Amino acid sequence: MTILLALLLDVCCGDPPNRFHPVAWMGRWLHWMRGRAPATPRGQLLWGGGITLSGLAATFLLGRALERLCAMLPRPLGVLLEAAALKTTLALRGLSRAADEVAQALAQGDLARARHLVSWHLVSRDTRQLTTSQIAAAAIESVAENASDGLVAPLTAYALGGLPAALAYRYANTADAMLGYRDPAHEWLGKIPARVDDAFNLLPARLTAALIVIAARLVGEHSQTAWHTWRRDASKTSSPNAGHPMASMAGALQVHLEKTGHYHLGAGFPRPQATDIHRARRILHVVAILAAGLAVWARRRRAGP
Repeated sequence: MTILLALLLDVCCGDPPNRFHPVAWMGRWLHWMRGRAPATPRGQLLWGGGITLSGLAATFLLGRALERLCAMLPRPLGVLLEAAALKTTLALRGLSRAADEVAQALAQGDLARARHLVSWHLVSRDTRQLTTSQIAAAAIESVAENASDGLVAPLTAYALGGLPAALAYRYANTADAMLGYRDPAHEWLGKIPARVDDAFNLLPARLTAALIVIAARLVGEHSQTAWHTWRRDASKTSSPNAGHPMASMAGALQVHLEKTGHYHLGAGFPRPQATDIHRARRILHVVAILAAGLAVWARRRRAGP
C-alpha cells in the first residue's frame, strides 16, 4: 500500500517546494561541504569520503526515525506519512514531464529551446551545438538512466531496507550527481561518492534494463531487440551501470544513441527524433508499474506470512 500510494503521490502531486524537499536539503548540505574541501588531492579524497559516509549515516537514521514515528501513528496516517517520505525519493512525474517538454520543443522546430530544456532538466553535457537527433538521443538516454536512478533504485532500496535504505540511496545518488565529475575540481573529491553510487546501482541498473525489455513487449515495441542490444552494448559506457538501461532502451526503440566521443548504443539503427522520446516515455510509465509491483511483492516476502 505504501509503495503504490507513494507512486500515486508522485504522479499526481509532483515534487514539493525545495524548502520542504529532502533532496534539496541534501543538495544544500553537499554544496556547503564542497566549498570547504581541502586543496590537496589526499585531503579532497578523505573529505569526499567523510561527506559520503556522514550523509549516509544521517539519512539512514532519519529514515529509521520516520519509520518508528509512522508505526506509532494510527494506520491511515502512518501509511500516508511513510508514503509521502518515500515519494520524495521518486522522480517519475518530473522525468516524464521534462522529456515531454523537450519533445514538444523539437516538434515545434524550436531547437534553441530544446537545447536549453535538455540541459536544464536532463543532462549535464554541453548542449549548445547539439542537433535535433542528438537532443532526442540525450533525452531518451536520460529517461532510461533515470528510470533506474529516480524510480527502480529507490523502490529497490525501500523493498530491501525500508525508508532508511531509500533515503540513504537518494543521498548517495545526490552526492554523486553533485560531486562525481571527472574534472580538476572534483577528480579526487568525487571519487568515493561516485564509487558508492555505483555500488548502490549495480542491481537496480540491471533490473531496469530487464524491465525495459518486458515493458517494450507490453507496449508493442521491440522487446527481443532490446534484449540483444542490452547484452551487446551495456559495457560500452564508462559507467558500470548507466549503459544497461540505455542500451536496453536503444534496442527497444531501435534507435542509435550517441554521446559524441564517449559511446554508441544501438549502432546501425536510425537516429532518434522527437516522436521517439514519447515512445521512451510510454516504456518508462510501464517500467514504473512493473517496478512498483516487484517492490510490493518483495516487501511482502520480507514481511513473511
